[in-house]
Amino acid sequence: MSVISPRKICVALSTLLLLLPIQAFAEELNGANTSWILTSTALVLFMTIPGLSLFYGGLVRSKNALSVLMQCFSITCLASIIWFAFGYSLAFGNGGSLNSYIGDLSNFFMGNITEESMAGDIPESVFALFQMTFAIITPALIVGAFAERMRLSAMLLFSALLLRVVYAPITHWVWGGGWLGEMGLLDFAGGTVVHITAGVGALVAALVLGNRKGFPQQAMPPHNLTMTVTGAGMLWVGWFGFNGGSALAANGDAGMAMLVTHISAASGSLAWMMMEWTKHGKPSVLGIVTGMVAGLGTITPASGFVGPAGALVIGLSAGVICYYATQAIKQRFHIDDSLDVFPVHGVGGMLGTLLAGIFASDQLGVFSGQGYNEGMNMASQVSVQITGIIATFAYTAVITYLLLKLIDNLLVLRIDEEDEIRGLDLVEHDERGYDL
Repeated sequence: MSVISPRKICVALSTLLLLLPIQAFAEELNGANTSWILTSTALVLFMTIPGLSLFYGGLVRSKNALSVLMQCFSITCLASIIWFAFGYSLAFGNGGSLNSYIGDLSNFFMGNITEESMAGDIPESVFALFQMTFAIITPALIVGAFAERMRLSAMLLFSALLLRVVYAPITHWVWGGGWLGEMGLLDFAGGTVVHITAGVGALVAALVLGNRKGFPQQAMPPHNLTMTVTGAGMLWVGWFGFNGGSALAANGDAGMAMLVTHISAASGSLAWMMMEWTKHGKPSVLGIVTGMVAGLGTITPASGFVGPAGALVIGLSAGVICYYATQAIKQRFHIDDSLDVFPVHGVGGMLGTLLAGIFASDQLGVFSGQGYNEGMNMASQVSVQITGIIATFAYTAVITYLLLKLIDNLLVLRIDEEDEIRGLDLVEHDERGYDL
């Protein structure tokens, strides 16, 4: 009988011990899911810079083009640091006795995130970075409401405070274990968290700052629609990461979210185009790309819950309803929401959050979605959706108003009339977007 040498036994045991951590880690981390969320993170950041930057930059007058690009870029930098420092912890931390409303600072400076820490089956670092891109785009969307008239210093302070006292708490309510999530609110990718928050914040900002000089009598057309359409295309592509990535996995939910996102964007574009064609005799390029954004924003909360036919209805509804909302805000109420943030994102977010409660039903034939959670039916789900809409709207409106008034007393929100005539590019940055 052969005898196994002690040396061979030691080698075998060492090899086994080396393999054990690798096997355990492989069982926890899903490489496919991690790869998809890494890709989605890049896509969502691509939505803000360059997508939203170019979209907004082309819509303003040439004397303010650089200022809008600067605002979107600087928000990206500022929001990233705020999210790293305390925003992520407040949104997704365990708030103890206050957990229904806000997280805590236990993850201050992301001190608990290591290479080994996990969020489900993906690294927590990837999850935190993905969520950071949502925190970036929310205040950046609001820029469109006060374009051409807010000071950069005031805008930066406003964005910082908004992330702390509006965005982080509402994110916690919906996705961080808070009261709306516990109620069963359906918000797959940010109808309440991003779009209602940004839309209502934009409406309040437009009201507090007042109209631009000459509005509504003076026409203020976009200076570069080519730039706007380029940005719109980037937004459409980036939105696949926004909605598809919110599944937090490379699975059927992500695939369906991408499919319904595309259908809603296309149908929203066509619906808006047909509204203009019918009413004004000609469809506009600005109209079709605005309809696209309306379709994308409206499908966002519903994207993980509805089917393709439901997405078609949601997109068509977005194109029509957001079109009328835009006309009402500017022509009837004479509110100078410069780039239509509230009627597109705010109204779209509310509409999509409501329709998610309807088209998530699995009892609608071809229009069915994935079905409700146990114990829920259409009436109860719609009731929860309305609660989420009202709570997000009311909280955002009140806090945003107070923030703007506070900042106005500290820094002064708005540039003076002479500077507004010269344009923010020269006044704020001593530069020109074009030097021809």
